[in-house]
Amino acid sequence: MSEKIILSGLFPQEICEKLSLKQAFRAKQIYQWIYKGTSSFEQMKNLDKETKAVLEEKAQIYSSTISKTLRDPDGTIKLQITLNDGRAIETVLLTDKEGRKTACVSCQAGCAMKCAFCQTGQLGLGRNLSAGEIVEEFMYMEKEAGTLDNIVFMGMGEPMQNLDAIRKAVAVLTDKNGRALSSRRITLSTSGIISGIYDLADNGPKMRLAISLTTADPDLRMELMPVTKGNPLPELKKAISYYAQKTGQRVTLEAALLSGKNTGEESAARMIEFAKGLDVYINLIPWNPVPGLDFKTPDYKECERFVSILEKNRINVNLRKKRGTKIGGACGQLGRSAVEKNEIS
Repeated sequence: MSEKIILSGLFPQEICEKLSLKQAFRAKQIYQWIYKGTSSFEQMKNLDKETKAVLEEKAQIYSSTISKTLRDPDGTIKLQITLNDGRAIETVLLTDKEGRKTACVSCQAGCAMKCAFCQTGQLGLGRNLSAGEIVEEFMYMEKEAGTLDNIVFMGMGEPMQNLDAIRKAVAVLTDKNGRALSSRRITLSTSGIISGIYDLADNGPKMRLAISLTTADPDLRMELMPVTKGNPLPELKKAISYYAQKTGQRVTLEAALLSGKNTGEESAARMIEFAKGLDVYINLIPWNPVPGLDFKTPDYKECERFVSILEKNRINVNLRKKRGTKIGGACGQLGRSAVEKNEIS
């Protein structure tokens, strides 16, 4: 592991202090170059030789490296990123029909939530990512795909278990002197950790919130999502209502549709009842196959029947199209915990 100071995820004042720079404005220049996508100190044209020498000796911009870039014919891109301790994460670019580009970033190497239908949940938790590592994911994808419109914390890991690092990463990416990403372009997706929802509502940062609900049947949700044990559905509903009222933001409910499991009339009725009284929008995602998991993807008719029931009850609902499945980049398919030495180029 490198002993050099990693600059990603640091504000100008932090850069100045860590490098013991004599002129504070130099730190601001370095910071601005980083968020222009500069990848070497030599490219920082307005720095003097003394500052560049300090940077070369003591610092590096990123701590991680891209080990592999995968492209799906539908335009989805997946980056396999190696962290400085050999752990691995994956980051995905999604492009919608209007051409908007979204980086789906990870917040942990692995995940402790153990959702039965998710590839990442089979890995267990390696560790939390630092704010800098999260920032690097976004910057790497922007270099690969051009200017990004949105960032979603829907990759590997449970964001509510690493909220401090996410707060710092968001502060850096939205800083007007840096990347200046709009906070309206940021979404956090949680499996339903109630304490985190209240924390985010009360302490920010303000962003869009998505809840991986999957089912509003408490017994089935306990089977599919063990997080339910300490975060029961009635209390989760109260937390969602609080978040919407506190922030003025509509919350998205997400459901991975599993054929024969959560796509019947009773499942629809329970979801309608859960959504009643909430300012929510429902995203339905036909399950994306994961090797070794014994679930089935519902066909179009099964999905449409479920959608029709929700729409008849005036629920705002969207059936998502599959993207990135050919490169294992679709929702629930991310899952690398380590990179072998011979894989790193």
